[in-house]
Amino acid sequence: MQRPYNFSAGPAAIPEEVLQRAAAEMLDWHGSGMSVMEMSHRGKEFLSIYEAAEAGLRSLLAVPQHFKILFMQGGGLAENAIVPLNLSRAAGVDFVVTGSWSQKSQKEARKYASEVNIVASGESSGFTTLPDPASWTPSVGASYLHICSNETINGVEFHELPDLKALGSDAPLVIDFSSHVASRPVDWSRVGLAFGGAQKNLGPAGLTIVVVREDLIGQALPACPSAFDYKLVAENHSMFNTPPTWGIYMAGLTFDWLARQSEGSARGIAAMELRNIAKAELLYGAIDNSDLYLNKVAANCRSRMNVPFFLRDESLNDAFLAGARERGLLQLKGHKSVGGMRASIYNAMPLAGVQALVDYLREFEKTRA
Repeated sequence: MQRPYNFSAGPAAIPEEVLQRAAAEMLDWHGSGMSVMEMSHRGKEFLSIYEAAEAGLRSLLAVPQHFKILFMQGGGLAENAIVPLNLSRAAGVDFVVTGSWSQKSQKEARKYASEVNIVASGESSGFTTLPDPASWTPSVGASYLHICSNETINGVEFHELPDLKALGSDAPLVIDFSSHVASRPVDWSRVGLAFGGAQKNLGPAGLTIVVVREDLIGQALPACPSAFDYKLVAENHSMFNTPPTWGIYMAGLTFDWLARQSEGSARGIAAMELRNIAKAELLYGAIDNSDLYLNKVAANCRSRMNVPFFLRDESLNDAFLAGARERGLLQLKGHKSVGGMRASIYNAMPLAGVQALVDYLREFEKTRA
């Protein structure tokens, strides 16, 4: 029986194969007599899970050896505080504001940095475009420059990370890649730190991934809580405090699943990128070729992961959502701050799910013509 297609923005769909494996191992992980949820985080069983997950993520995302991988807690919202606590050195920091999440990030950073500079913003367009990096004005001596590389609510995505050196800035680039991590390769030569909650593309809520260049570790403000000090977390292999063991285990299973994916000769993340391009093109094409639906985001920066759209006649919203639920198309209601609809088509969403949504879009429009 086909499970419903879950278009939730997060917590989001997890690959069915991963869920089945976790279910099979729930009561007894590999003959240990324990569930992963019952294991000591310092026992040999969990240590093997942790080491495999860390190695799997490093291989999957091609993370260079001079970056540390940290498994933390608190999600992206907590990292909005943890990053400036570790990297700001109480100096000025730069932000490019491209939507709801980067707005939250810069607001939080003001509690810890001496100055927050908005070097570019897409607000004048209603966050439907991205400001051209050539127009950015990075600050001299900024401790870092922060972007949200995919805005989940507004549906805009950086398809190429900015080269800050080309803009004359020596500041490390910090990216919140929560909602498109593992959907495409990362150019680590342009990144100082990347963080993301796992609950969109990498597993259940509760785990936060931080990938940080080694030279940026060890500069935490005195007020930084010990459990959030990247240096202490790295030195203790993400076990300064009890880590989110179940989340790490589930992420490790997801890394394995991702590594096995293929599209033609492409494998792993390269295969996922091809698949995600195909899904996005199919859905945006259906919206653009419709007289009922509308996506407001500029074509050159549309997110492959989060597709917001509106019905031109919003009196039909409830009927649209009810019909979608009847067809097993779930969680399509847009974020409360922007309204409309939103289809999140993360890695776990198969092409068949997007095709089912496109078929419904056409069917619903036809019945209203």
